[in-house]
Amino acid sequence: MESVQRVGAAGMLENHRVLFKCKDYRLPLCELYFCRHCLKIRSKDCVSHEVDSHYCPNCMENMPSAEAKLKKNRCANCFDCPSCKHTLSTRATSVLVPSADDPNKAVAKKAYYLACAFCRWTSRDIGLKDQSVASGGWEEQENPNGKRISELVEYYKQVAQKEKADRERKKYAKSRIRLLGMSGKYASQSARRHASLTSMQNLSLKEEEQKLVRISGSEPVEEVEGLPEDIYTTPINLAHITSIAQRLSQPDEQPATTTSLHPIHKHLLVKRSLRCKECEHNLSKPEFNPASIKFKIQLVALHYVPEIRILSLPNLYYQKESVVLLSLINPLEETTTVTLLPCEEDDAEDTESTAKIVLPTQELILSARDDAAEYDEGDSVTDFKDDPEVVIFRKANKISFVVKVTPMKAVGDVKVACKIKYNYKNISTPLGSKEEKESPSVWLEHHVDINLGPVLPS
Repeated sequence: MESVQRVGAAGMLENHRVLFKCKDYRLPLCELYFCRHCLKIRSKDCVSHEVDSHYCPNCMENMPSAEAKLKKNRCANCFDCPSCKHTLSTRATSVLVPSADDPNKAVAKKAYYLACAFCRWTSRDIGLKDQSVASGGWEEQENPNGKRISELVEYYKQVAQKEKADRERKKYAKSRIRLLGMSGKYASQSARRHASLTSMQNLSLKEEEQKLVRISGSEPVEEVEGLPEDIYTTPINLAHITSIAQRLSQPDEQPATTTSLHPIHKHLLVKRSLRCKECEHNLSKPEFNPASIKFKIQLVALHYVPEIRILSLPNLYYQKESVVLLSLINPLEETTTVTLLPCEEDDAEDTESTAKIVLPTQELILSARDDAAEYDEGDSVTDFKDDPEVVIFRKANKISFVVKVTPMKAVGDVKVACKIKYNYKNISTPLGSKEEKESPSVWLEHHVDINLGPVLPS
């Protein structure tokens, strides 16, 4: 008797077993998008990414793109621990300070410092002064090479502008020569005006070249600073030495000891929208509020393409036919007809198959998705004329059916491929219209690869 291996709830959700092909990538359905205008599935490499907003993940403050660029994509009020990279919190304490009226008398005053609740690092460990307000104003660490870096950035900005102007000048060189030749006695007034403007642009380019900032190049030195005399004799305390990650988190200083670590401004995060590269329609667009996890538009393929799952499978042996139970789920709110087609021998998309598969020849009809139908105790099987040898189970928008698989390789995983063909009808309401626009039903087809697990030795 053939033993059957049941796939549990965790196995049914193993998304990496069922992959849909999108151009050169094979990905699970939950990692793909569906464009309702192109009627094609899209991966993350098939879409263009656009930054909608910058925000701090700690204080949830929105920041314009220009301000985020000016602040080097960091929050001015929130800090990360330089030791363990957790978020620092502001602690309040009371300190005794001389009274303004009587210097000999001490009064209590609130002071604020930064502390890490994970590794117990505080700003007092490095001698950073306490602040009188909780909002901030912490002493910033100066970059010793900041002036040199600013000069280099400004210089290369001007070099980039000059190269861009040169490219544009070469691009329109032929048209300028033709217009200059026309600026003779019989030239039109517009040609003469354009020629004069071109000569003025050449003069402005020469003036820009003269204004180009000149910087001094790096000069090598023959002698370098020597090592301390006691470097080989002084014992090393590893607790006071920074790790590679701690040094690289502050590349301007790269502190060698823990006493030189300073709080790090927290990195900003972005909310981005995804746009189809072919039709330039939005596939994903989040809400502007940083505290919200909802989306205005989220066209995940899982909500538009019928999903295939592995329900149960037997022990698979080399060149022995086995029965595998798969399930189909309809995510659409309309009845969908699905046809599973085998791949042809010379199919360029079928490159990973290691087994033969016998698919159902009849059409599989899936009921429309209805969230309330899952809890309905009524039997709706009589509404469809299913072959009991093919369709084993039906409930709401889900069915389970039988396929036959024969492994053709003695080692490795058993992989099969097929085409899923289904009818799709776009029932979305266009912008600016009060009624739903009737659209014809179209047939879509996708390539699917299914990994059924390892083949067992016979």
